Amino acid sequence: MPPVLVVAGPTASGKTALALALAARFPAEIVSCDSVAVYRGLDIGSAKPTAEERALVPHHLIDILTPDQPCTAGHYSRLAREAIAGITQRRRVPIVAGGTGLYLRALLEGLSPAPPRDEALRDKLRARAEKSPSQLHRLLTRVDPTAARSIHANDVPKLIRAIEVTLHARRPITEHWRENEREPLTGYNILRLGLDPLRAALYDRINRRAASMFDRGLEEETNMLVEQYGYDCRPLASLGYAQAIEVLRGSLSREDAITLCAQGHRNYAKRQLTWFRRDPHIHWLPGFGSNDDIQTAALSLVEKHLAGRH
Repeated sequence: MPPVLVVAGPTASGKTALALALAARFPAEIVSCDSVAVYRGLDIGSAKPTAEERALVPHHLIDILTPDQPCTAGHYSRLAREAIAGITQRRRVPIVAGGTGLYLRALLEGLSPAPPRDEALRDKLRARAEKSPSQLHRLLTRVDPTAARSIHANDVPKLIRAIEVTLHARRPITEHWRENEREPLTGYNILRLGLDPLRAALYDRINRRAASMFDRGLEEETNMLVEQYGYDCRPLASLGYAQAIEVLRGSLSREDAITLCAQGHRNYAKRQLTWFRRDPHIHWLPGFGSNDDIQTAALSLVEKHLAGRH
């Protein structure tokens, strides 16, 4: 079976660097697995690969939508599977790289069938969230504490969908996922690599990245997006952009925004690691993807994987 390589891990762990290192060794193309990088214009806050990096190797599922277009895990999965099939047909190796756990699960394992959207219920939940986002998190904690532990209290869209599915399915969304059939990605020999740097080093890199984003113009990028799409554009609720918006509105100082952005990304990294550690198929690498020793260890695993498929 043709190979598929996966590079997963928390934010700022060096997934792009490792994917590029692998692509330099094998004829490969990279498939992004990032729920913010799919949007055009959201460059600094999503830490997309640079134009120079993308010139080194073909990249897929970056800049494919405008910020006012919705993108679900199911939509991502369909597009990613099409990209992987095309890369394989060109006799190249697909490298799936990114940290959006739900998108990666949708791609590799498929998604459980879910109830359709209930706009009336969504409007009621949004009204609650406008008064206090924590109300939704407390509600989800009552009906599905497992789901509540994996969703941040300020992530209103995910909270609304989890509550919506739970109420319509009349069972916790996590049980719904477990009990329904899925359509996994088949026909490929998949190797999953996970990056797991020391926590203190990872947090230090996250702190420096948050400051760098604002230094490189995150406020200006956010302002241009707000002018075109408005404050309520859903991708602008993501980490970094949400804090930049508060600076633009005058409710946060730049320094406080950087602090909250770094804190949010640290919390997100912790949730990402919790999510990925549930996957028993991941081969964990104890360091950053930019480190030579980690790249050497990853290359060794990939070489063995490729040799074993014959």
